[in-house]
Amino acid sequence: MLYQTSTLPSSSASLFDHRQDIVFLFCFAILKTNDSSMASASYLALGSLAIFGLAMALGTLSSQAEGRAFFVFGDSLVDNGNNNYLATTARADSPPYGIDYPTGRPTGRFSNGFNIPDFISQQLGAESTLPYLSPELTGQKLLVGANFASAGIGILNDTGIQFVNIIRMSRQLEYFQQYQQRVSALIGTQRTKQLVNQALVLLTVGGNDFVNNYYLVPFSARSRQYDLPDYVKLLISELKKLLLRMYDLGTRRVLVTGTGPLGCVPAELAQRSRNGECSAELQRAASLYNPQLVQMLKSLNSQLGSDVFIAANTQQTRNDFISNPQAFGFSTSKIACCGQGPYNGLGLCTVASNLCPNRGRYAFWDAFHPSEKANKLIVQNILTGSTKYMDPMNLSTILALDSRT
Repeated sequence: MLYQTSTLPSSSASLFDHRQDIVFLFCFAILKTNDSSMASASYLALGSLAIFGLAMALGTLSSQAEGRAFFVFGDSLVDNGNNNYLATTARADSPPYGIDYPTGRPTGRFSNGFNIPDFISQQLGAESTLPYLSPELTGQKLLVGANFASAGIGILNDTGIQFVNIIRMSRQLEYFQQYQQRVSALIGTQRTKQLVNQALVLLTVGGNDFVNNYYLVPFSARSRQYDLPDYVKLLISELKKLLLRMYDLGTRRVLVTGTGPLGCVPAELAQRSRNGECSAELQRAASLYNPQLVQMLKSLNSQLGSDVFIAANTQQTRNDFISNPQAFGFSTSKIACCGQGPYNGLGLCTVASNLCPNRGRYAFWDAFHPSEKANKLIVQNILTGSTKYMDPMNLSTILALDSRT
């Protein structure tokens, strides 16, 4: 983690003030001492104690100022640019992607600006995590964390096969192991283990298993193999295996997002809707998957004896601004800002696409992905939402609890 010298955490500041109080009290005691030899001896003792106390205070401040590592796994909703380094069509490295990013240029994020991990990093007081495949991810930057996400992937290895060269979940976890080896070479095995144990982790996966697998084409292989309820059970079972693997690799605080309202994204409206209504079948898939995800996470936490896995109900957040977009400052939650065809929901967002002039008025940036403003709203609920949105607790509670340990 990079040092941040501009602002001290409140707990660090109070500790530092406490050290100063100790030094002041000992100085006051010396001034009250009449015996000059005793004062001299006390002064020497005070000097040693003050130096020791100051060293402890500064050591604590340095440790806390280093911040908390942040790791990201999943799909295009959280990919910060890994697919830029891969030969795949699942990329967001051309304009107008990134039009509202600080550089004004595409970064590989499937957004007009910041995405969900960026806003979480801001809440942690840290810089955004770099894609793991980025050549810039070296040295001290490794200590900030890393983003392993890859657009197009799902829980199942056969999800997104049309994108060919993407980083599937099993490979993302292999990269996470490789990351730990690289960090161990920097700071040692024990400190690396501590960094990973204390890190915050975000996992966003599952949506593609429906839209880019089960419902990708009529009579898909998976839809012929499983009816929908059994397919959902398969996904939950396979995801549980991935989560246990993440736990074995040292993660202890993992935010796991559910799927969004799959049937309401512009791509599905363009293909399946006649009057602007959400696709009932895809909505059914989300309504089956998300409650079972929450129950599985609760069961895992009970098994592990700790609240390791936190369910983030992003479907509810998005439902809020889909059902009442004006309440959140959006003019529409049906039409994508960038795209073509009905609802701007067909094909990719390119320089030839329709592009809205005011991105902050649109809930969706492209056919599948939320706008920067919508991403910010999602993270606000992750941070402070009630148990309706975050189960068993929100991110603010997590950060407060973990600061005491």
